[in-house]
Formats: sequence, C-alpha cells, structure tokens
Amino acid sequence: METNSSALISLLLFLSVLILFGCINNNFFSVNSSPKFEHTAIFTVPIVELQTKAISISTSSDQHRDDPILTAHNSAAPSGSTTVLSGTKNVKKKMKNVKLSKEEEEMEHGLARARAKIRKAASLTGNISRIVADGYENDVAVSIYRNARAFYQSYMEMEKRFKVHVYSEGELPIVHDGPCKDIYTIEGRFIHEMEHGAKSFKTRNPRRAHVYFMPFSVTWMVKYLYKPLTYDHTAMKQFVADYVRVISSKYPFWNRTQGADHFMLSCHDWGPHASHGNPFLYNTSIRALCNANSSEGFDPRKDVSLPEIHLYGGNVSPKLISPPPATAPRPYLAFFAGGLHGPIRPVLLDHWKGRDPDLQVYEYLPKDLDYYSFMLRSKFCLCPSGHEVASPRIIEAIYAECVPVILSDHYVLPFSDVLRWEAFAIQVNVSEIPRLKEVLGVRFR
Repeated sequence: METNSSALISLLLFLSVLILFGCINNNFFSVNSSPKFEHTAIFTVPIVELQTKAISISTSSDQHRDDPILTAHNSAAPSGSTTVLSGTKNVKKKMKNVKLSKEEEEMEHGLARARAKIRKAASLTGNISRIVADGYENDVAVSIYRNARAFYQSYMEMEKRFKVHVYSEGELPIVHDGPCKDIYTIEGRFIHEMEHGAKSFKTRNPRRAHVYFMPFSVTWMVKYLYKPLTYDHTAMKQFVADYVRVISSKYPFWNRTQGADHFMLSCHDWGPHASHGNPFLYNTSIRALCNANSSEGFDPRKDVSLPEIHLYGGNVSPKLISPPPATAPRPYLAFFAGGLHGPIRPVLLDHWKGRDPDLQVYEYLPKDLDYYSFMLRSKFCLCPSGHEVASPRIIEAIYAECVPVILSDHYVLPFSDVLRWEAFAIQVNVSEIPRLKEVLGVRFR
C-alpha cells in the first residue's frame, strides 16, 4: 500500500482522468490481507456507463465543444450509453468540416489511439492474476476491479498523455493553498501537488489541456470568509461566483463548454454549498468531493467521490503503515469510537455502547486506550456517517486491514465506477444496527 503522503495525493491527481478515460486511480485502496468474510451488497448509486460518457466527451475537439448540442448533451447526463454515443455522432457529423489546429489534431489522434487500446483491453476475457500493458507487467488484485484490464490500460494511457491546466488567478491564502494536516488534508495536499508538483500532468499551455483546475480551497473560505455560528454560506458562494466570472471573462475555455471540462476539489463538508456560487459549476463541472451525498446533489455521472483521511500532524500513523501480519489475532469482532454527530451514531451507541465485549463501541475513547490499536485488533471497523456522509475511518480501516463496515445513507463510495467495494467492505443498513453482532457474525463465517 502507498504510504508516502505526497505520493498518495499524487494519485488523487489522476481523478481528473474521468473526463477522458473513465478511470480513477485506486492504489489508495489496495489491501494486502483481511479477514475472510461473506460479502454483502454495498450501496452505490447506479453508474451510467461513465467510461463511455467520458470517451464521448473527449471525442469532441476544443472547437467541437462550442457546439450547443454538445453542451446540452454533456450537462443533461443521459441514462444510457446508446444515447451518449449517438449524441456524439450527431455532433461530430455537424462539425466534421471544422478545421482543427495542429495541437487539436495531435490531441484527437492521441485520444483515438488511447480509446482503441482501452476498448481492446476491456474486451479481453478470462481469469488474470497479472496484467501486461505496453511492456509493463504488474500484479493485480483482480477481484477489487470492475474491469481490471480496462482500468490498467486507462491508467497507462493517462500517464502518457493526460494534461491539466491550473488557473493562476486568485491570491493566497484562499487560492493556491489549503490545509495539509488533519481531517481536510486531501484538499490542501492536492492543491499543493498541483501547484508545486505533478509536472508530468500539468501544462502551462491551456490549449493543450484536457481539463482545467480551479485551485481554491473551500476549507480556507470557511476559515477566512465565514462568520462563525451563522451557517450563512453567502460569502463562500460569492467568492466562487467571482472566481468563475474572472476566468470566464479572461479566457475562452470555460465558455466553450459551460465549465464541463473544469473541476474543483473540496474535502470540507460545505464544498457542495460553495459550488452553488455558479449554476454551471454545480450542474455541469466536475466536483471532486469528500462529501459525496447523492441526496444533496452529488451526481456520479460527472462528479468524483474522494476518500477522506485524517492525517494527524500531516502523516499516516506508523502503526497503520506497518500493520501486524495476517496471522496476528484479532480478538474483537468490531470497533468504533467517536462523537455523537449526525443521526446514525446515536443509534449505534444507544444499542452497543458498553453492551458487548465483542463489539468495542465507545463515544470517546478513554485516554489510556489507543485508537489504532483497537483497529488493528478488530475484524470489522464500524464507519458510521457523522454530520456528513464521508468518514475518514473507512481509509483508516483499510490501512489497518480491518474490514470497513459502512453505516451511511446516500453515500456514493469513492471510485465506485472502478472499484468493486463489495469485494473488500460491507454495508449494513441503519435499520439493522440492533442486529449488528448477528449480521457481522454471519459475514465472518
């Protein structure tokens, strides 16, 4: 498993490949070993052929994207791949006489070759334990992927050609910076990596970019613009509206797609609220969010669900980096410790706090007990939503090789278009919390 925090955030850069290849990096979720258990179906919002949709978007050139037919097509988000492909064909037919620039032709030819390789990889059948692509051979945990060959080939193509342009507009601290420690660390680390690293993916020439990144930090908006205890998001929305107005007035790239090839990233709970500052950002652009709540407007057809991780002091705990061997005893069936945030945790604690030694459930862990030690000694790690749907416990559990038990409503799991979450995690309906020991006991047999 990748443990270097900088490399971990570099992996998140690859999320932007969604718009072209429909693939998301998932090394973040590799688990070397975990207790055997019977899988159960896990909640996911139906994914409507993301790869096909992404390919259809990328098929259009920069000039194609000016077309109102394509703009409507991309923002309408059809429910089937046939409509996606036929819509793209109509646009291409209408625009076939438009002359492409040399740069655009090179991008189109490269994408055509990439699509052909991905489709070929996706069509291959049979069991595999190793993948060979472009001369590189790699071990894969095939069971965790929806299509391991297609994903791997997409990943290789992404590394070859995918380019991101980062807007230079905006001033510190709200733009070009973000938190690099604690619970919102993904937001700041990603912005920092885009600003100061990721050289192979970043381009200064916006006409050679596949996607455009708006590097503002919602967490810093909350810190510097929000008036505490008012729950008024107006200042954040206005900042976002002004930022989009600036880049759309200064450059042609936003206007030609109404923001469909632009993306923002936020791990703060209020990221979705901030994106309301511009209707096209909310409805058309790619929003990479930790708070991926389908009941609050998260759209898995265009948005990206990010994993949330709490880096105390900016680093992964050494205990999680080097977990005990798979043969080490795990005496507890399940573990949870956390505050009474949101509607689900009170139900969990009411039924199981201090009730059963097999289920170690605490509101707040006593100071003489160690949180990660409990994770490493438990078969299942309970991950109930708090005020919002995401929980850093899911990633901590995977690091600890403790099976995540997701207790959440309306949570679109990270990278669920690529990963088979049911292969390494389970979901328990909130209504089954009173039967939690029975449910987990059956799963573990």
